[in-house]
Amino acid sequence: MKNFKHILGFSLIALFSCGSDNGKADGYGNFEATEITISAENNGKLMQFDIKEGDKLEKDQFIGFIDTIPLALKREQLEVSKSVITSKSKGVLSQINVLNAKLKTANTNKTRTENLIKGNAGTQKQLDDVQGQIDVIKNQIRSVEIQNAPVVNELKSIDVQLKQIDDQIQKSKIINPVNGTVLTKYAEPGEITSFGKPLYKIADLSTMQLRVYVSETQLANIKIGQEVTVKIDDADTMKSYKGTISWIASEAEFTPKIIQTKEERVALVYAVKVDVQNDGSLKIGMPAEMWFNNSEEKKK
Repeated sequence: MKNFKHILGFSLIALFSCGSDNGKADGYGNFEATEITISAENNGKLMQFDIKEGDKLEKDQFIGFIDTIPLALKREQLEVSKSVITSKSKGVLSQINVLNAKLKTANTNKTRTENLIKGNAGTQKQLDDVQGQIDVIKNQIRSVEIQNAPVVNELKSIDVQLKQIDDQIQKSKIINPVNGTVLTKYAEPGEITSFGKPLYKIADLSTMQLRVYVSETQLANIKIGQEVTVKIDDADTMKSYKGTISWIASEAEFTPKIIQTKEERVALVYAVKVDVQNDGSLKIGMPAEMWFNNSEEKKK
């Protein structure tokens, strides 16, 4: 989310008369930064929330948590249900094990009977009887497996619910996602929060972006990666910084409506972003000037 995108009126008026030979900057604008609003990922009471506006936070830093007692109780209840259902399943599985043992014995008897028939010591009826026993046992096994299927599905359902609760418990922890400085704090410990409710806003202020607007005639003289000079007011003089052009708009836009005259409002300009390393002096919304390095040299 970008804030402070509007350019000061007097600055943009100067933009269209700027040039390297009139002592004016090549662009005027304001500093901005990528701001991220961190929101709650669960519902409940905010038990701990240890940040203040202006704090510098590191990526993956733990800063608080939402009450997880209701989730823990629900998880415990599911574990009990799973234990009960598992006991039922074990009983069914033990039946299958008994039937599998009988099936193994029946298959052994079948092999023995087949060998007796080959030696003219057995009859076909004996083999048919054994085969009948095998078929009965197989049908019993299938019947028990069918009975056990709902139990298995119920166990799988509980496992899914447990994973969901574990995910909710994990999301009850407030983990800072990026390096940056806390700009605004929206909640306090003890408050009831909900999914999606903003908790705080953070931005990486180590590198600021100066958004300026340039005319079409200036566009041919700039490119991404080009180094420029950025200046801000500093007491009775101007403080200079090195800047690098990081983005150039692909389409023109009308001059921001803060410009008062109709002629200036309909002028087409291109937005440009300049990355500037922040020494702590640069703030969001602060006005600044951009000078092409060749313009700065001529000015000197």
